[in-house]
Amino acid sequence: MSKLTIIDKYILKRYLATFSVMLLLFVPIGIVVDVSEKVNMMIKNQVPFDKIALYYLHFTIYWANMLFPIFLFLSVIWFTSKLANNTEIIAILSSGISFTRFMRPYLIGASIISFVVLLMGFYIVPVASEGFNSFRYTYLRNGGQQLMQGDNTDVYRQISDTEFIYVNSFNTDTKTAYNFSLENCDKEKLTYKITASRIQWNPKEKNYTLFDYTKRTVGTLGDKIEKAPEKKMKFKFDLEDLAPVVYIAETLSVGKLNAFINKEKKRGSSNINVYLVVFYKKFSIPISAFILTIIAVSVSAMKRRGGMGMNLAIGIAVAFSFVFIDKIFGVFAEKTSFSPLIAVWTPNFLFGILAFYLLRNAKQ
Repeated sequence: MSKLTIIDKYILKRYLATFSVMLLLFVPIGIVVDVSEKVNMMIKNQVPFDKIALYYLHFTIYWANMLFPIFLFLSVIWFTSKLANNTEIIAILSSGISFTRFMRPYLIGASIISFVVLLMGFYIVPVASEGFNSFRYTYLRNGGQQLMQGDNTDVYRQISDTEFIYVNSFNTDTKTAYNFSLENCDKEKLTYKITASRIQWNPKEKNYTLFDYTKRTVGTLGDKIEKAPEKKMKFKFDLEDLAPVVYIAETLSVGKLNAFINKEKKRGSSNINVYLVVFYKKFSIPISAFILTIIAVSVSAMKRRGGMGMNLAIGIAVAFSFVFIDKIFGVFAEKTSFSPLIAVWTPNFLFGILAFYLLRNAKQ
């Protein structure tokens, strides 16, 4: 592959710079709108300033990742239209460079952005998502703690082939569950049962403290009972198993999310499609950078009546259509038995066809 020419470097620099400026322009607007909507609730709940500052750091990452296809599309439309209006593209193509070769720096830029978005989706966005959602449910929604945990009363779950846990209620602030029990069965026959009036997670020691601990071991000649006012133990289940958070999938890195999905499949979780949609989107969203870049260049590379305004109007319509269709198929997969894999990749497939059609016409 030949080295980048001066024109390639110029276009690549404009591509990345315009995209960065677009983020810097729109993210503060989003923050201002969000503050205006939520400032009364923040004051009412006396939210500490450091938590608000951290929330808006997470807000920036969360929403930039969610709306990045729109920012990317508009930035390419913007600077490519300026090149077209200044007849720079005509001069480049008249020099003997093919339209496919002209697209090379755009695709390099899309590769860089896709790689960054992929890494962010794997490791950074999950952390931001947890902080963003936790703040909203804790401080900005009435009954948010209950909504966050879904139905956090009378939680009964199978955690392995032989073990079942039950808690009456769960407190997220103290990480304490009440009226806890764990049953171990062998071929549908109870082997032992552990109960406690409450069970508390110890983050530093990575174990649980059981209060009013009782263990009944079932024997052929009689049951064996063990009691203690307080006992520390380690279990195979996670803290989230006591009261799973509704947005748990968004807060996990790709490796942990994959392990979480496999665990939930074995348990027959009813929310498995929700988790799969989150998992597949980590890979589909970066690919959309290439598709939207090709569409944007094909639409705006030629000078047209209405100039940049017409190109931006088309760009906004296409970008929001992409986000809308992506959201519709995502919700459809979450609420029905429709394949999450097909639902997540359908927008890329449909707009990929559009990109191929527009690129072929642009070449002509």
